[in-house]
Amino acid sequence: MRIFTASLATETNTFSPVPTDRASFEMAFYAGPGKHPDTPTLCSSPIVALRRRADAEVLTVIEGTATWAEPGGLVQRQTYEALRDEILGQLKAALPVDAVILGLHGAMVAQGYDDCEGDLLERMRAMVGSEVVIASELDPHSHLTPKRVAAANILAAFLEFPHTDFYERGEHVVELGLAAARGEIKPVISTFDCRMIQVLPTSREPMRSFVDRIKALHGTDGILSVSVIHGFMAADVPEMGTRIMVVTDNDRPRGDALAERLGRELYDLREKTAMTMLSAADGIERALAVRAAHRDKPAVIADVWDNPGGGVPGDGTVVLRELLARGVGNVGVATIWDPIAVTFCLAAGEGAVIDLRFGGKAGPQAGEPVDARVTVLKAVEEGWQSFGPSRVTLGPSAVVRIEGTEVDIILNTNRTQTFEPDIFSNLGVDPMSKDILLVKSTNHFYAGFAPIAAEIIYVTAPSSYPSSPAKTDYRKLNRPIWPRVANPWRDAGG
Repeated sequence: MRIFTASLATETNTFSPVPTDRASFEMAFYAGPGKHPDTPTLCSSPIVALRRRADAEVLTVIEGTATWAEPGGLVQRQTYEALRDEILGQLKAALPVDAVILGLHGAMVAQGYDDCEGDLLERMRAMVGSEVVIASELDPHSHLTPKRVAAANILAAFLEFPHTDFYERGEHVVELGLAAARGEIKPVISTFDCRMIQVLPTSREPMRSFVDRIKALHGTDGILSVSVIHGFMAADVPEMGTRIMVVTDNDRPRGDALAERLGRELYDLREKTAMTMLSAADGIERALAVRAAHRDKPAVIADVWDNPGGGVPGDGTVVLRELLARGVGNVGVATIWDPIAVTFCLAAGEGAVIDLRFGGKAGPQAGEPVDARVTVLKAVEEGWQSFGPSRVTLGPSAVVRIEGTEVDIILNTNRTQTFEPDIFSNLGVDPMSKDILLVKSTNHFYAGFAPIAAEIIYVTAPSSYPSSPAKTDYRKLNRPIWPRVANPWRDAGG
C-alpha cells in the first residue's frame, strides 16, 4: 500500500496580538519531506508511527512537509496558502495512494479562512477521489466542523489533557487508517454538539472517570474510536465549542446514539470539571503555606491564562511582580517571553551584571515591565524542554537572577508554555531547590510537575486570553452555548 502523510498545525487565538507568519512555523518546527526526526512533535505522531510500521510491513510511506507554529494570533493568509499548497503539491506528486494519514491540530485560523483544516481536507478529497481513505489525528482543543467531517473517513483526538497520549493516539489513527485502506473496516463518523465550552482537565475528576469510560468503549460493539473535542474558547469561529465524536464500523445509528448519550452526560458535568483557580495574592499565600509545611518539595503556581499554549504572548509579569512585592526570594520562573531581553543577555554574556527591563511588552494586560539589576546565569543559542517523547525548542534563551534574591527567571525567544521540569534543569536551575516554581501553562505542565510538587496551585491573573466565554465578544459564533446562555438546548430549540 502507498500512504501519504504530512502535518500542518498551529492553534489560533483570534484575540491574540501576536501574528503568525512563516517564520513562526520555521522557528518552532519545520521538516521537509523525509526530514522529520525520529521523535514526534505534538501534531506529527502519524508520520513517526507510519515510519515505524513501514519497517515491519509492506508499506510505501511518502512523507510530505511537517510543520508546527506555537499558538498565536491569526495566521498570515500567504503563509497558510503557501504551506497548504506545498503539501497539496507533494500529495499530487505521490498519486496514486491508498490512504492519506495526517497530523493536524484542528484550531488553525488564517486571514480569510475560519476553517483551515476543513479547507485542506476538502482540497485533498477533491484530489484523491472518494475511494481513498483520509484520516487525521486532532488536538481536542479544536473545532469540529462539518466540512472536515465530510471530507475525512477517520478523525480522532487526543483523549488526555494534559496531552500525554498524543503519540498513542497517532498510532490509533494510523491503525484505523491502514485497516480502512485494506478494506477491513468501513469507518463512519458521528458527532454531537454539547452546546457548551469549558476547561476539561483529565488530571482530575470528573473528567478522569469520563475519559476512562470512553477508552473502555474502543473495540466494543463496532465502536472504532471515541473522542471529546473540548473546543478552543479563544477563537471566534462559527463552530467553536465542545463536541463528542464517535467512529463506528459502518453503524451510523449506533454512533449517533452513543455520541448523543456521552454528549449529554458531559453537559451535565459542565460546572464540575474546571480546576479551582485563586487570585494571584491568594495563590501566593497558599504556596507559602504549602512550602512551609513541605520543605522537601516546591509549591508550583500555574499562571493559567498567561499561557503561550493558548496563543497569548506569555510575557505577563502580574504574578511575578506580586511575588517580588511580597519579598518571596527563592523562586524559579518559566518562562517570560522577551526576545529583546534575551538579545541583551546574550550580548552581555554569562556572569554579567546588567540593568535589564523584561516582560510586559506585548500589551497592557501583561502588566508593567520589570526593571531590575540582574546577573546573567545562563545564555544559550537554543534552550529546550521535553514534552513526553517530543523536544520543544525555547529558541535563544537566558536565565537571569534578580540582585539580592534567588529569583531565577527563564527568558525565551520561541514562545512556548511550560511542559516539564527539565525546562529548568536544562538551563542549570535545580527546580527542587526552589520554594516556589511559577509556570506559564493551563494544565499541560501537570504530568511533569505533579511528581515533584508539594502542591499545584492554579492562579488566574490578567492576560490577553479571553478566559470568560460568557462575556467574550464572539461575533461569528453561530449558535447559543453554555455559559453564554443558561439553557442552550431551549434557546436552540433542541
